Amino acid sequence: MNSKPKFAIIDSNILSAIGLRTILQNIVPQFDIDCYSSYQSMMVQGDDQYVHYFVSMNEVISNMAFFSQRKKKTIVLITSHSVKMNDFNCLCTDVTESQFIKSFLLLMHRGHPNGHSMSPSEIKREKPLLSNRELEVMALIVQGYINKEIADKLNIGLTTVITHRKNIMEKLGIKSVSALTIYAVMNGYVDIHEI
Repeated sequence: MNSKPKFAIIDSNILSAIGLRTILQNIVPQFDIDCYSSYQSMMVQGDDQYVHYFVSMNEVISNMAFFSQRKKKTIVLITSHSVKMNDFNCLCTDVTESQFIKSFLLLMHRGHPNGHSMSPSEIKREKPLLSNRELEVMALIVQGYINKEIADKLNIGLTTVITHRKNIMEKLGIKSVSALTIYAVMNGYVDIHEI
């Protein structure tokens, strides 16, 4: 029996659903994520097994009775910031990956107690050991500073910054700044409002 918590993505645009699943798997790898082309296809599997439903606006409107009873669990996928659905949390999908990630993390920060993006049991607690200097470098990287600016801020050489950056990525098994940002925010190393 699978005991991992689950998200559902319900969107008739399969490419959007797969792209969103890929992004969410990077943000919250401890979750299983199921994709459905419609509300009806999800109902074949059962309905209330999901922590959150990421649903296209059309599917929410077409199945309002179901989703209005699950407003706190439903995140409506919209294509413009000017579109809002009363009482539902919304995420705009027509933005860059980094903007989407920041919006998602802000939404989770607001929606879950004590500023945690997920409950303590859902967050990976084992943290790879980074030195204090590596933590400082990581925080500056996710805040958008370039290597030269980090070197100047920390009064260290540019080569040292590059070495720290390489070591951080290797220790964490991370390959992009977006993934590093997710890691830093999800593990409490950087406040979401600092990025």
